[in-house]
Amino acid sequence: MKPLVIIPTYNEIEALPLTLDRLRAELPTVEILIVDDGSPDGTGDYADRRAESDQALHVMHRPGKGGLAAAYIAGFTWGLERDYTHVVQMDGDGSHRPSDLVGMLARAGQADQPDLVIGSRWVPGGGVENWPLNRQLLSRLGNLYNRAALGLPYTDITAGFRVYRTDILRAVDLGGIHIVGYYWQTDMTQRLHRLGGHIVEEPITFHEREAGQSKLSSTIFFESLAESTRRGVHHHGARARRILRG
Repeated sequence: MKPLVIIPTYNEIEALPLTLDRLRAELPTVEILIVDDGSPDGTGDYADRRAESDQALHVMHRPGKGGLAAAYIAGFTWGLERDYTHVVQMDGDGSHRPSDLVGMLARAGQADQPDLVIGSRWVPGGGVENWPLNRQLLSRLGNLYNRAALGLPYTDITAGFRVYRTDILRAVDLGGIHIVGYYWQTDMTQRLHRLGGHIVEEPITFHEREAGQSKLSSTIFFESLAESTRRGVHHHGARARRILRG
């Protein structure tokens, strides 16, 4: 098993050093790719300096803020050009614990060979820390709505802490993905489900970021809700037509 941990960054100079320290403490030799979108705060420069003393740390510089999905697609493409067996989605703000990643990688390496391991907040054993009640409710309700709208059986569809097998990613048309924001997580879950991928959930504890500013907003939530509604209408309409024809 040879995983690549992909960490997209934009203005994470306060949080990234601690994230990398913790990751190295738990997984000293794991390969890491920082995908920096031209952070004006010097995050990319810090990553370059860090890579000088860490041969397993790689840095990709993109010319500007192109969105979360585009950063991950660039990272996935870089990983698929090399001999990695798995790629990991991980935030650089401290919200994803490297100690949880150890368990997720162990699950990814089990005999049933999951195509996707979702680090789930809402399965038994999972949870969140330092989240207000309203944000917990939004996340839970958003996931329930996605399940109903898209016909997906997973508990934490919107989770961003993930381990993908590179074999399944090669079956995905990454160049045809035009999602630019946080709906990327839901979109990829739906794509892999349609491909018949083996998707499992591993409990994690999600921590509110320790430094820097959150890039989430209510606008992002409602944009995601609208996209799920649009897709849900298509999904249930197609299902109804199949039933009527049958």
